[in-house]
Amino acid sequence: MASDTPRVLITTQLPSGATLDEAIRHLGLTTNEVDTDYGLVDLHNGSYAMIVTQAAAEHIQGAPGIKGPFANPKIEPFGPVQRPDPE
Repeated sequence: MASDTPRVLITTQLPSGATLDEAIRHLGLTTNEVDTDYGLVDLHNGSYAMIVTQAAAEHIQGAPGIKGPFANPKIEPFGPVQRPDPE
């Protein structure tokens, strides 16, 4: 997936132990529509999270078991790094 392609987070219901390849097939997506570096994250409640292109999310939105899209902002430090006082 190109780094400049808008990406969003979705969750989907999958069988326990599902793999990223299984999720891609189940959702009818291609590997180009999925952030394979992020992978498939087991949320331990029967749901899995994955990052997909905005277009892919719009295509599968409303399908059974799909939630999202959710924002996925880049997490960066706020302010300078603070070091503990030396003892």
